[in-house]
Amino acid sequence: MDLVLRAIVGFIFVLFLTRVVGRRELSSLQPFDLIMLVMIGDLVQQGITQNDFSITGMVLVGGTVGILTVVVSFTSFRFPRLRPVIDGEPVIVMQDGEPIEGNLKRERITMDELAAAARQQGIGSLGEVRWAVLETSGSISFIPKGRAA
Repeated sequence: MDLVLRAIVGFIFVLFLTRVVGRRELSSLQPFDLIMLVMIGDLVQQGITQNDFSITGMVLVGGTVGILTVVVSFTSFRFPRLRPVIDGEPVIVMQDGEPIEGNLKRERITMDELAAAARQQGIGSLGEVRWAVLETSGSISFIPKGRAA
């Protein structure tokens, strides 16, 4: 039972940590970020299992994390009011070609990153953008001027 409780605490910690880190960082993993995620996973695993290297411990912890993943996903689906807490909400970072500085700062997105994301979607200038939205996945969607919103 101790392993199950540790797995629950570890899962909640990792869920909280991914929300704090921010969706933009998680969508564009750099090598350093990937190393950090692997290290965090290893450290959390050590805290959960301690010195239990048994098959039973592995099944208990793996099953608990799997069940919690399904429960969180189902909760997000079933209870729309909890969705913003669990999944986050899209954030408008640009309107009518003008950046929304407060949202960019809060999401830790630079104008260079915004311009690069626009170029990747075939938009040559940020002045051509009606809306830029940071999606819950961490990607940025652009709606060009001249198209209906």
